[in-house]
Amino acid sequence: MQLTPELLKKSLSKVQDPDIKRDLVSLGMIQGIEIEGNKVRFTVVLTTPACPLKEVIKNNCLEVLTEDFGTDWKWDITMTATVTTVRDAAPVLPQVKNIIAIASGKGGVGKSTTSVNLAVALAELGAKVGLIDADISGPSIPTMFNVEGEQPAVKKEGEKNIIVPITQYGVKMMSIGFLTPTDSAVVWRGPMASSALRQFIADVEWGELDYLLIDLPPGTSDIHLTLVQTVPVTGAVIVTTPQKVALADATKGLSMFRQAQINVPILGVVENMAYFTPEELPNHKYHLFGKDGGKKLAEKYEVPFLGEIPIVQSIRESGDSGYPAVLKSGPTQEAYLKLAEEVARQIAIRNSSFEKTELVEIKL
Repeated sequence: MQLTPELLKKSLSKVQDPDIKRDLVSLGMIQGIEIEGNKVRFTVVLTTPACPLKEVIKNNCLEVLTEDFGTDWKWDITMTATVTTVRDAAPVLPQVKNIIAIASGKGGVGKSTTSVNLAVALAELGAKVGLIDADISGPSIPTMFNVEGEQPAVKKEGEKNIIVPITQYGVKMMSIGFLTPTDSAVVWRGPMASSALRQFIADVEWGELDYLLIDLPPGTSDIHLTLVQTVPVTGAVIVTTPQKVALADATKGLSMFRQAQINVPILGVVENMAYFTPEELPNHKYHLFGKDGGKKLAEKYEVPFLGEIPIVQSIRESGDSGYPAVLKSGPTQEAYLKLAEEVARQIAIRNSSFEKTELVEIKL
């Protein structure tokens, strides 16, 4: 049988992306077809390097090819990835594919810890990642990345001063903590804090990024409105603990992004501090703050449940030492890597299913 690229694509059009629910060929995911004798090479371009279904897609391709063309062919399938985006080449952050807001209704639920480990996990999975610490009055990113005391370089581009972000563990980052003394309080009114966030977005050399995470302060404030008025946000991740008081505030944060005039897609809910597992009893789970609160919140508002993160002493120790828990092998690392895969998956689904997010132009 004479195999041609056309026949190969016809066969592979039977394989669907499990998340986007469209075939690989129409999505442009089959590239670089080469046929030499009975050897066939091609590349499957996934929507994210953090794709959790990589092996499933590859095996599905091999299954239909063997069914259509028999066992005499040698298939060489390369799995690679190009992160999808619905952002066009806007004047602000033109090379950033996805801008992700990490939000919570109240403080103390581990939002910054989640942001840090999610950013590092995405980088570990092969993505280009940036992180903005938008909590101007309580910056914690420098401590969690062990870069306290470091100051970003500044370079001149034309008439404009551009800040070069600090890079650690494969993540580019910016925080007010790099620009103020460690032991000084940042006592600023809302407009000053909003101005700082706009500068972190527009006056920092972010370059090419697959994901830019924005670690927002607790609640719903000027900072949140400044973000959605400055750049189109791809989606929001809501962090909560299972307890009732945290869920009530998380609901407000979720509702803010869903308001018609803001209209930022909710990528899902993360349940942090979901259960406690002692190191000496790794198979035991103690639900100190209640059970499945985040999961029920996601079900109520019909948004994805992204996963649960346990209370483990090593997570706190990692935050204090500046070496994120996701870099240490064990159950906690697995939880954060799984979270990163699910967030990347939901971003790919969002980009294939929804229109791009528009800038918010209202004044509240």
